Amino acid sequence: MKTVYEWTLERIDFIFSEFDEVYLSFSGGKDSGALLNILLDYMRSHGIKKKLSVVYIDVEASYSYTNTYIESMILNNIDLIRPYWICIPLVTDNAVSMYEPFWIWWDTTKEDLWVRPMPKHPFVININNHHFDFYQDNMTFEEFVVEFGNWLASEHQVEKVACLLGLRSNESFNRYTATHRTDKQMYKDKIYSTQVSEKTYNFYPIFDWKTEDIWVYNGRFNKPYNAVYDLYYKAGIPLAKMRVCEPFGHEQKAGLNLYKILEPNTWTRLLDRVSGANFGNIYCNTKAIGARNIDLPPGHTWKSYCKFLLKTLPKETRNIYVARFIKFIRYWNRVGSPVTDEDISELDPDMVVNTYSYSNRGKGDKYVIKFKSIPDVLPGLDNRTDFLSWRRLCMTIIKNDILCSSLSFSITKRQIIRQQALIEKYKQLL
Repeated sequence: MKTVYEWTLERIDFIFSEFDEVYLSFSGGKDSGALLNILLDYMRSHGIKKKLSVVYIDVEASYSYTNTYIESMILNNIDLIRPYWICIPLVTDNAVSMYEPFWIWWDTTKEDLWVRPMPKHPFVININNHHFDFYQDNMTFEEFVVEFGNWLASEHQVEKVACLLGLRSNESFNRYTATHRTDKQMYKDKIYSTQVSEKTYNFYPIFDWKTEDIWVYNGRFNKPYNAVYDLYYKAGIPLAKMRVCEPFGHEQKAGLNLYKILEPNTWTRLLDRVSGANFGNIYCNTKAIGARNIDLPPGHTWKSYCKFLLKTLPKETRNIYVARFIKFIRYWNRVGSPVTDEDISELDPDMVVNTYSYSNRGKGDKYVIKFKSIPDVLPGLDNRTDFLSWRRLCMTIIKNDILCSSLSFSITKRQIIRQQALIEKYKQLL
């Protein structure tokens, strides 16, 4: 029986045989770090001289250990790496503040507040020296990574590009879905691939690895890794909870308090840089932002509680939630929910209408049901993405998920520009 390491080598061999341009999306974390080491060993053992593009999107608010590790990986392997160390302003969400729900790393208007100085290496790409013809002001991280692959294809005059990611299925449900969905566009039916644009395919060569496999690999082959993981270990963080990523996102905010413990100097700069940083540090693992089960306040239904929470928000923030909630409700009223027979039996028959037509989502083996009205809560079913309830809407507000990513929304340019204008308006009033 093959090991996950042997399967990974087979996948890498397939990718290199199919694509003239291969690049790695590198974060400096344990997964992309292990994948980079595997790729470099593969290239050396197979005599591959063409350089591997390695893309690191620097989020500004990162551990100094991460930057040191990335520098060493690039400089020690520059014979095989074509580095793209990207430090240009990109917009992402800030899930620890209702008043500033987005922030822009490497924002040129806030250079005096940057968490750390701009790196000085000749391969660092910033707003003054980049050649990305697709880049625009207020561009989001998600938009950039999709366009980058197409740009790379044009830059190197190839028809298709393979983007390798150190993504593992057991890290989260979203990652499991990304690697195991059968209704996605794949490359030659490879389950560990996803087509993301006309010319770009994502590949997940280590998708079936467990967390322990990463550390077994590092130990057995004596591979370098980000030293911040040693600090995580000393701080008592479980292996499965050790992650390196930008700190203020909807999922990432749970690790925000570690900055204060592991790198006090970085933490001090974060406090000045991003609104809500200290709030996230104090409350990230509490009921205050939905990290634990929320009890419904006495005298409230989830519907009335949702309306109460909306009234407590700043007007502009409230309008964003209301607009997205309305869109979400209308969507599910129109298309319904794909539900298994077992789950249908759990629903109140007076609340739903069974269309007895199969959903075209997923495997197509579930009936579509439509709710006659929005249920207050669906015990045991509320965490499913295919259901609508007032409790789900409440939890979106409590988690400060202004993007409504838990409702499958993403950030929009109009939303960014509107919020930035509001922030500038209130700055002038102070």
